[in-house]
Amino acid sequence: MRILRIFAARMCGIALLFTFAAAHAACPPSAIASLEKPGMGVRNGVDRGVLWRIERDGRSSWLYGTIHVGRGDWVRPGPTIQKALAQSDTLALELDLRDEATAQVMGQPADPALLARMLSGERARRLERQNTEACVPPGTLSKLQPILQVTALAGLAGRADGLYPEFGVDETLAVSARNGNKPVVALESAAEQLKALTGESEAEETEQVDAALDELESGKLRGQLKELADVWARSDAARLARYPEWCDCLKTTAEQRLMKRLLDDRNPNLADGIERLHFGGKRVFAAVGALHMIGPQGLPALMAARGFTVTAVLTDAQAQTAVPMPALAAPSPAPKAVRGGKAAKGQRGQKGAPAAAAKGGRSAKAVPAAKGGKAPAKGKVRR
Repeated sequence: MRILRIFAARMCGIALLFTFAAAHAACPPSAIASLEKPGMGVRNGVDRGVLWRIERDGRSSWLYGTIHVGRGDWVRPGPTIQKALAQSDTLALELDLRDEATAQVMGQPADPALLARMLSGERARRLERQNTEACVPPGTLSKLQPILQVTALAGLAGRADGLYPEFGVDETLAVSARNGNKPVVALESAAEQLKALTGESEAEETEQVDAALDELESGKLRGQLKELADVWARSDAARLARYPEWCDCLKTTAEQRLMKRLLDDRNPNLADGIERLHFGGKRVFAAVGALHMIGPQGLPALMAARGFTVTAVLTDAQAQTAVPMPALAAPSPAPKAVRGGKAAKGQRGQKGAPAAAAKGGRSAKAVPAAKGGKAPAKGKVRR
């Protein structure tokens, strides 16, 4: 299941750069139209996904394992996630797909000669059939890098099960952060992710495109994607950690090399970015694909090795309470004017004031590096 690993690692979000309208009745409804189905729609949030708190230098930051598709009723985060996000200063994503420079890199036309070599003959016909089945208008994806074309199709494979890139957790968190005037930063560049996807050679990319077409044609991708989404929605970190056992994706040396390149090789760079933001005085809410959290090279383990105390917050499917958030109360009447300009007792501060720091937190000033200082001692992981 190579394309599932690519998809889970990040890049299904390329589908967000395009609009795919339902061409006929057999096509899945659009993301917005899917909300009109009975029982669907944006509801009060329920906690989903996997979350760790990381602490160092008197501040708390967060590691949140996401999935890059979602259902309409997952759009609003649950209370635990909302609280952690509110206690942070910055939202850090693998990529910010709303960033214009990122969109330009991902949407940049591939070399025509490369497209002619890789997408010809039977491979081109197979790709055309998959575009038709996905209700993608002819020519919409045809100029993209070949691996991005099949990755975009992978991002659309879950629509029959109500899973849409438009409702991807990273995307909805970015919207929430921007609505609250919270900065959104990228931990990687689009060029770095594209390089990880294409591999070391044209032959390797061609092999990945063929494997992706196999999985799209067989329908295995849809089933695996649904299973991964269900595991994520249950906050089942134990099942997620056993992903290599059930993904059917590590049978060959080539598959093992691809998994390493897409996950383990990228994780240190992600950890560097999170540590840099935290060291600079920020309380970071780092939201990256959930597969970046597993194993000895996963982000919780890497941050503990860098001196952070790592505490599991939302990782146990059995212990998860996942209580729906209460409905929002009606707004209180505006306070009466007070003579002398003093605020009324109990009146809140100025609108837009930053959220209070986490208990024990310091101010957001950058912490200067000690001259000749030693690397931080190893942290610990709490469960």
